Order: sequence, then structure tokens, then C-alpha cells
Amino acid sequence: MNIDQTTIEDTFAEGFSMHYTRLIVTAVNRRWLDAGVREFSGNGSSVIQCDAEVGLERYLAPDETFDGRIGASILAFGFSTDGLAEAVVNRAGQCLMTCATSAVFDGYTEEEFSLDVSAAKKDAAPPVANPQKRISLGSHLRFFGDGYQKSKLLRGRRFWRVPVMDGEFFCEDSLGIGKGVAGGNFLIQSIDQSSGLRAAEKAVDAIAELPGVITPFPGGVVRSGSKVGSKYKGMIASTSHQFCPTLRGRVDSLVHPEAQCVYEIVIDGIDFEHVAKAIRIGIRAAVGEGIVSISAGNYGGKLGKHHFHLRRVLNEVAAKEAN
Repeated sequence: MNIDQTTIEDTFAEGFSMHYTRLIVTAVNRRWLDAGVREFSGNGSSVIQCDAEVGLERYLAPDETFDGRIGASILAFGFSTDGLAEAVVNRAGQCLMTCATSAVFDGYTEEEFSLDVSAAKKDAAPPVANPQKRISLGSHLRFFGDGYQKSKLLRGRRFWRVPVMDGEFFCEDSLGIGKGVAGGNFLIQSIDQSSGLRAAEKAVDAIAELPGVITPFPGGVVRSGSKVGSKYKGMIASTSHQFCPTLRGRVDSLVHPEAQCVYEIVIDGIDFEHVAKAIRIGIRAAVGEGIVSISAGNYGGKLGKHHFHLRRVLNEVAAKEAN
């Protein structure tokens, strides 16, 4: 299969199930919104060494947020509910409560954005979906208030008002948590670094327009793809040697004969379909001059049950693989 000058390899990306939550962060202006998003999302590229995989989903207009200010939707993924809960609380406490003017809301669904605030009653049912699992947020962070914090019910949702030096840190009591899919990916093989990087940037920019997904690595691009295991004791992952151009000739290489550079795009999403769409959109944006091959990373189907067959995905067949 070829698109323009690019060969689409007959292979699949291997994703796996992870828990996720969505936070809505608001602030007085874009400068402070970006400061909070940047800090909260830091060191959030891979659960191989990070406590969570975290990234910006999209920006929100004032009419889309609970408090009528500009906002940002952030997705965070983790293998376990408890691990994700700890990561989110730690990051929110250190990176959002400390950020000037910020507030944090549950964004597990976006149903609350369409509600008529004036018609909502104080004791009404929460407008957000009530998933089976929730993780604590404000109920932990409130203790920073040293007894001066106050609880507030607003539109049927519980918040905490924690006194801080520019007023109050306003934070939702808890966050909904659901099952998502992480590790969707594709590999861009190019004739040189500059053409590969341009293609990777185009892919990330196209994926950034889509809801329900994030590309958690720096700038959305991975230069150090990994495999499971290592020759060194204690290493759970190591360089994906089969996709390193400089090792061609020394290993059983999977690098295209004409490629001198390989970049990986990793995608986490709220479900299989959102990740499949992001892979499709990203590949379509990346193909072209200088890109000789699009491949994907997998472990023979042994690591994750979600298989994204590139040619099927590109033909808009996003059936979930469960074997």
C-alpha cells in the first residue's frame, strides 16, 4: 500500500488498556493557563519511568468552562486507579495549586458545559457523568488550607475553597475515571532528519485538532523508541535497536533501506476509536516527499490487546482487535 511516495507497511501498532481522567484547568489569562498546563504535564511522557502519561487535549473557550474563564482540558493516563490518583493529586498540588489564578474542575464528561446555570439548583444531581470509579482531588488538597478551607456545593457538585495568597484555590472534590487506550503509535521513516521532523510535526499538529487523544512525549514526537527488556539487569525497557538507523548491518534491522531517520508518534486516547482516528489523521499528514515508509511498533501482540493495523486504519476500518 502506498500513499503518495510513502509505503505503508503491513503491520500493526500495539496498544494497551489504561485508566484515565480528565481535568479542566482555568485561569485568568492564557499566560497563567499555559503555565499550569506546562507544569502539570511535565515528566509525563511514559509510564516506563513517569507516574502518569499526561498531555493537553484541547483549549476551552469561556463558554465551555464551569467558571466562565478560558480553560484547558488535560488527559492523564495510568496503569492503576491508585497510581493515577496519587499522580494527579501530587501534580495538582505542586503544579496547579501553586499556579497564579488557577482553578481545577472534573472534566470526565463535557455534559455540564451545556447546562443552564441559572436553572440549576444547589441540591441538583451532579451534571457530570457518575462513573463507577472516582479519585480524590480537592478532598486531599484541602488539607493545605490548615483548617481554614471551606467546602462548597455548586450546581450539585462539591468543591473546596483553599485560602492562598492571591485569594482562593477553587478545586473539585473528586474526578471521574474511566478505561482508555494507550500506546497507539506509528513510525515515520525518512531519508534524512529534517524531512522526518517536518513530517512528525505535521502529524502532531493534525492530531492536536482531535478531541479525546493526546501525544504525551516532548512536542508529541519520540526519538527514543523502546522495546521491552534489556541485556542489563534492572532495566525494564531499552532502545528499539531494530529501528535505529545507525545499527543497520549489525542487527536484524527493520529500518527501510533508504531511511536515515525514524520518529515515532505515540497516542493515548479515551477509547480505541479515538486512537484509531488519530493514527489515521496523523499518517495522512505525515506522508509525502522524503518519507519512504510508515511502520508501527508492536511486540507480536503479547503486550496489549488493542491492535491498530495500519492499512485497515487508513481504510477507516477501526475494528477492535482482542486477541
